[in-house]
Amino acid sequence: MAKNLVIVESPAKAKTIEGYLGKDFVVKSSFGHVRDLAKKGEAIDIANDFAPRYEVSPDKKQVVADLKKLVKVAETVWLATDEDREGEAISWHLYETLGLDKKETKRITFNEITKAAVLKAIDSPREINKELVDAQQARRILDRLVGFELSPVLWRKVRPSLSAGRVQSVAVKLIVEREKEIEAFKGDFFYKVNGIFTAENGRFKAEVSQQLKSEKEVESILESCKGANFKVSDVAMKPAIKKPVAPFTTSTLQQEASLKLGFSVSRTMSVAQRLYEAGHITYMRTDSVNLSETALDAAQNEIEKAYGKEFSNRTKYTTKDTGAQEAHEAIRPSDFGKHSINGESEQERLYDLIWKRAISSQMSDAKLERTTIKVNAAGVDETFQAKGEVIKFEGFLKVYLESNLDDEDEDETDSGLLPAVSKGDLLDANEIKITQRFSRPPARYVEASLVKKLESLGIGRPSTYAPTITTIQKRGYVEKPDREGEERTYSQWKLSNDKIERKELTEVTGREKNKLAPTDIGVVVTDFLSEHFVTIMDYNFTAKIEKEFDEIAKGLMDWTKMLKEFYTPFHTNVEDTLENSERATGERELGIDPASGRKIIARIGRFGPMIQIGDEQVDGEKPQFASLRTNQSINSISLEEALELFQFPKNPVSYTHLTLPTIYSV
Repeated sequence: MAKNLVIVESPAKAKTIEGYLGKDFVVKSSFGHVRDLAKKGEAIDIANDFAPRYEVSPDKKQVVADLKKLVKVAETVWLATDEDREGEAISWHLYETLGLDKKETKRITFNEITKAAVLKAIDSPREINKELVDAQQARRILDRLVGFELSPVLWRKVRPSLSAGRVQSVAVKLIVEREKEIEAFKGDFFYKVNGIFTAENGRFKAEVSQQLKSEKEVESILESCKGANFKVSDVAMKPAIKKPVAPFTTSTLQQEASLKLGFSVSRTMSVAQRLYEAGHITYMRTDSVNLSETALDAAQNEIEKAYGKEFSNRTKYTTKDTGAQEAHEAIRPSDFGKHSINGESEQERLYDLIWKRAISSQMSDAKLERTTIKVNAAGVDETFQAKGEVIKFEGFLKVYLESNLDDEDEDETDSGLLPAVSKGDLLDANEIKITQRFSRPPARYVEASLVKKLESLGIGRPSTYAPTITTIQKRGYVEKPDREGEERTYSQWKLSNDKIERKELTEVTGREKNKLAPTDIGVVVTDFLSEHFVTIMDYNFTAKIEKEFDEIAKGLMDWTKMLKEFYTPFHTNVEDTLENSERATGERELGIDPASGRKIIARIGRFGPMIQIGDEQVDGEKPQFASLRTNQSINSISLEEALELFQFPKNPVSYTHLTLPTIYSV
């Protein structure tokens, strides 16, 4: 039997590591956490400094039994779980559950699963970092307290079977607030002017930066352009540089994989996990943009070999967030010489993205020449302007160009490659086109932009983004409805050969896919929590909690003291809300039923969003109920649409005859 037992959290990781170690080592997986807070009874002894009661998960009892057998015959146990807080906690739980002896137990970590990294870790073991464990425990206990105390409030005050979470609830709040901004948005229109001009060396497109506000202005500029002699009034050519961006952190990888590959956040993390466990990339949960000296050397050597010395620019990036605490390196390939891998398609694509981002971060700036051409004519007040750029030296652009979330859906303003022209050159105006455009409401979040927003607010950490976004959708607070959009008419004028032609055209606006939108229950729950739990729903407070977890991890704060400071006012808030708050239904009166003369309201009931006709307390008759159809909302349904719900079946079902389970009683 092998003298050394190495325990990791993943079977795939175990398989990879076992190939690097000799016959004296056996590598086994714990399949993640082996124990957690007890699900029944008192899991947290609040009166005794929040002492947790852990129990082995039912599905891990056999795993623990098998590991205990191996521990008995091993001389040394190596705990080789991930190097972040969660990994540290898994090692600590293994230590406690397996009854390990401190002298015979060694803790090792590595940022990449390569032979060199694993052997180096074996040569430099350490003890379990209790501060990291305490930070993980504090997060787990605090989140359990919030969930276990807030959820019953929602059961009684909103509807049964609901749940709440510290990070999840503020994530939903962001989506609800954005939806309310969209609903409150007052659209406006304007007119955009552009022209196509021909010079001696070619054609180019130019536009007027000023937006026109009325048809009178449109007609005025078109009339002034009739017969006008356009010429180049100015040509400005300026050198410019474009710098590469830092290698990926967890959140930037999630954002870029969404934009370039169409991956959801959870899919990105799942694929990255498999790449890491196979030894292709470094650890994928990290706040850091730093690269080790070894990685910098490897990147420099590969760039000079593949592209030439002029493309190499060794760069050290620093992490802006002083609270960054997960892994100590950015996400990068384990071997820069491996430009691609063979495997599943999604793994190949994500690896390609990671390799390009990491290698390009160590490449030279791209050198550009930006050209601006201004076009004027006597009698025409507006100036047409064309912008373009020419790449003089590719630099990092030879490999990679970053996407930009902020540019989503923006109109294209760059005219591309421009012909060579000089100041004073005469131009032919092929056409002047003026198109009616419309202002846009704020964009709904996609998963990537929600991650970016959460990160900017300091809410959550790399390991929390994917499960948070998954959870709020599973709980029915957020959805991704496909919106077909609506057809609208817009005007367009074209001046060509001194003739003005006007057209009425149509376009589809509001078409959406994979955008996050709150459900009715998500809105009602968010409004209720925002009214009664101001502190919990405050973004700054949530970020403050994250910073306190960081301080615990650094040994600067006692975790039990932190929990006491949080829990005492929170628990008082819970009791006060249970005692004094009104039931939340999101009720909205739609009008009067023409058949019965009774009031019609849309609200959240025990079984979800519904329409109610009548109120027994007001008119003495039992009300009638109908559930909303898919894609209908209590916030937007009209009186006519509500009445249609009662036409089929002919005799609408009344909920009043149903006997509710005891668990649903209020």
